[in-house]
Amino acid sequence: MHAPIYLDHHATTPVDPRVLEAMLPYFGPRFGNAASRSHRFGWEAEKAVEQARRRVAELAGASPREIVFTSGATESVNLALKGVMDGCRSRGNHLITTTTEHKAVLDTVRHLERCGSIVALLPCRPDGLLDLNLLEQAIRPETVLVSIMHANNEIGVVQPVGAIGEICRRRGVLFHCDAAQSFGKIPVNVAADQIDLISLSAHKLYGPKGVGALFIRRHGVAIPVTAQMDGGGHEFGFRSGTLNVPAIVGFGEACAIAGDEMWGEASRLAALRDRLLKQLAARLDGFAVNGSMEHRLPGNLNLSCTGIDAEALLMSLPEIALSTGSACSSASVEPSHVLRALGLSTAQARSSVRFGIGRFNTEEEIDYAASRLASAVNNLRSLAPLTPAES
Repeated sequence: MHAPIYLDHHATTPVDPRVLEAMLPYFGPRFGNAASRSHRFGWEAEKAVEQARRRVAELAGASPREIVFTSGATESVNLALKGVMDGCRSRGNHLITTTTEHKAVLDTVRHLERCGSIVALLPCRPDGLLDLNLLEQAIRPETVLVSIMHANNEIGVVQPVGAIGEICRRRGVLFHCDAAQSFGKIPVNVAADQIDLISLSAHKLYGPKGVGALFIRRHGVAIPVTAQMDGGGHEFGFRSGTLNVPAIVGFGEACAIAGDEMWGEASRLAALRDRLLKQLAARLDGFAVNGSMEHRLPGNLNLSCTGIDAEALLMSLPEIALSTGSACSSASVEPSHVLRALGLSTAQARSSVRFGIGRFNTEEEIDYAASRLASAVNNLRSLAPLTPAES
């Protein structure tokens, strides 16, 4: 076992060696521009991009022409939400999302609000799941879009996207799903789940950073999405700019691997997560799991440890890579908006640690992490015992 131990796979994942091997030629002899269609260098790059497009589409249950490559899930979210609200202005200006969404969604809808859209922020239950009756009640005649994430990046809770998709389709409302955390870890099928737009990211499934995709349904009635970047009409006119061929190839390879190995990997990660939880329960009092355990990503565990500050805890565990919440909000001194939305107090939110278990973690690492975390929590508690108000 080598330190440090990486248990922050919701922030990013290491590039799988097989993915890196597939990418390397496109940094060297296969350097062509996929939009250069007058010579073999361009043809070779275009062929590689289209193979990757097919692989991403296959994992999502889509057709290749419905996959638009972007720089990552944040860009995909912006294109989906801003593009649809602009493209559907004649239909309405109402958008629905939840209070536990990723900041990529929440900050984008705040921008849309400033531009005149009306946004309904729905609360989630204490277990992190959306009440579908609330969603039904929130849809209005002028509602254009519902945006609900598939799996939460902090607490790992998996929303019933199939049921959400059914409600949206029945009510004539478009459904966007942020699947950055779930794609390649649990099944995602845009057709079966009646999803109209889905945002994806490569670096969450052992692919490279700086590349993602947006699925835009093209079967049936076309979805009016206004491009947010102009200049050449690349990616079916939705996203102009020279394609990042090496990264796209890596994304495709990561999807192919996930398609082959997802089920076995999910089972192994769930076993490691349960092993971690069992060992912590045997060594530690006064902690609670945040979010539903039944509807959860296999590699996720989010815990609140009574009487400790999570930042102090992480500083006492330099050999273990953990986090207190979203990497996209790591500069913020505010407690997690996700945990606060679930009803946790500020103190509870500040005492929470997120474990993200991944492909290359071992039982030995899990055992070590459990032992060290329990020891560090107990030590911090002994240094700063609870006051009557905190107990």
